[in-house]
Amino acid sequence: MNRYRSHNCNELRKKDVGNDVLLSGWINKKRDHGNLLFIDLRDNYGITQCIIDKKNTQFNDLEKVQLETVIKINGEVVNRSTETINKEIDTGEIEVSIKSYEILGTCKELPLPVFSDQEYSEEIRLKYRFLDLRRKKIHENILLRSKVISFIRNEMIKMGFLEFQTPILTSSSPEGARDFLVPSRLNPGKFYALPQAPQQFKQLIMVSGFDKYFQIAPCFRDEDARADRSPGEFYQLDLEMSFVEQEEIFKVVEKLLLNTFKKFSNKKIITDKFPKISYSDALLKYGTDKPDLRNPLIINDITEIFSRDDVSFDIFKKLVKSGSKVRCIVTKNTQDKPRSFFDNIDKWAKEQGASGLAYFTFEKGISAKGPIGKFFSRDALMEIMKKTNAKIGDSIFLACNSKIELEKITSLARDKIAQDLDLIDNNTFAFCWIVDYPMYERDVISKKIKFSHNPFSMPQGNLNEINFEKPLDILAYQYDIVCNGIELSSGAIRNHIPELMYKLFSIAGYNKDEVNKKFSGMINALSYGAPPHGGIAPGIERIVMLLANEKNIREITMFPMNQNAQDLMMNAPSEISENQLKELNLYLNVKK
Repeated sequence: MNRYRSHNCNELRKKDVGNDVLLSGWINKKRDHGNLLFIDLRDNYGITQCIIDKKNTQFNDLEKVQLETVIKINGEVVNRSTETINKEIDTGEIEVSIKSYEILGTCKELPLPVFSDQEYSEEIRLKYRFLDLRRKKIHENILLRSKVISFIRNEMIKMGFLEFQTPILTSSSPEGARDFLVPSRLNPGKFYALPQAPQQFKQLIMVSGFDKYFQIAPCFRDEDARADRSPGEFYQLDLEMSFVEQEEIFKVVEKLLLNTFKKFSNKKIITDKFPKISYSDALLKYGTDKPDLRNPLIINDITEIFSRDDVSFDIFKKLVKSGSKVRCIVTKNTQDKPRSFFDNIDKWAKEQGASGLAYFTFEKGISAKGPIGKFFSRDALMEIMKKTNAKIGDSIFLACNSKIELEKITSLARDKIAQDLDLIDNNTFAFCWIVDYPMYERDVISKKIKFSHNPFSMPQGNLNEINFEKPLDILAYQYDIVCNGIELSSGAIRNHIPELMYKLFSIAGYNKDEVNKKFSGMINALSYGAPPHGGIAPGIERIVMLLANEKNIREITMFPMNQNAQDLMMNAPSEISENQLKELNLYLNVKK
């Protein structure tokens, strides 16, 4: 028998009654009933209630032991009385009568309670993360993460993928986020970069003749923190396939995600066949390329209505003449909502930096009730109803601005209105593909043409017929997968033709020498017989966030950093010694 335990704290059942057992774990809770002391003993697997009678010579000592002390208990399994059975835990029908105990690890005064999941400040939680991780909710989240990763790995192997590991020390990439740099001791003045993603390596694996690759890959990006993004490192399911088209990658990912989400969640998946939405349609209908399809509200463009003579809403008409657009959101059967509902939406929009949201309600006889209803004729209202599928009793919110600003406010308004009307079913998952991304976009500040997504993507269409003189019209085989408004992943069919890569990069301002220098490994490899290939890389943290029903990535990450990219537990980043700097041929010139 193991000297510390014969069973774990979730293992004992009625069949074990009468047996002597050894249990080891943490004191989760204590309840002193005078002659009896109840102790909830916790380990990784669960909780067992243990009791000690005052007649026991160790009673007084155990009574004084601090919560979260690690102890070993020697006792006998006994039945609980009918009225004390606890159906909320697996061991709830039995308890262990303590004969003796031994302290294995003492505990100081706790900076936060472990037996409670109440909110504590980020600073305390991250500084004492090892205590935070003992708490039931986050402990279960981390266990879930481990199970999800193991399941994904097995599913990929079942589908014929091979797992390979790519380098962590590599070269700096000129595209994407900021790199984390590592100075080279053996090559003074030169630096490695931690990989933002294994992008180039996984393509090189395909060029090397392997057919289906995957890994649970660590990625490093010097980015600011967000609720769904860690400020430093994250993990993704990185995969790549040779001799494939876009649809074959979709089939693999859909099968994987469906199996994973059905395995680890009881929520309903709205449709097993993920809808495909073009990038342009997504921005028009949802204001974003990360739409939450649980939300039934759709955005419509009604700009041309404001060129009619029978519309006298002059503020919008003047803006439309100067190039602005008008988009709207229709809400069903909201004729009985109080004026405050509409005014609060308008007020909220102004708080977001917009000029507000105009509104009115369609009434019987094709008329409009609301602050701007009087500015529309009956015919104009009928035309709006036709364009938006609005009915009598529906209301409409309108905004007028540039296309970019409209997309921002209507996307936010779509979510806000749906929340206020309780339109979103939180017990569902709604997946979709966003496809047909533009190859290029114009930089808002410099006005120069730049890649909009992944520079290594294959443009759509017959390569001999693409009009490179109109780069903003070129679409790419690039795609994102989105669930409940959260982007899980970006992917693409890769450009495997060196001459085409030079051409595409030249449009973005890179000459041939620059491409050869910055992407030497890639461009050289593609010159030696590269297969058509493509891939994608769903984010592990975001998948687990959805499955755990968490809104912050910190809740499913074992040792996260804070908002300032600091590890408060390990005091990282930290200063290094003069000797270390000398070894690396570095000196510091820190700006104060």
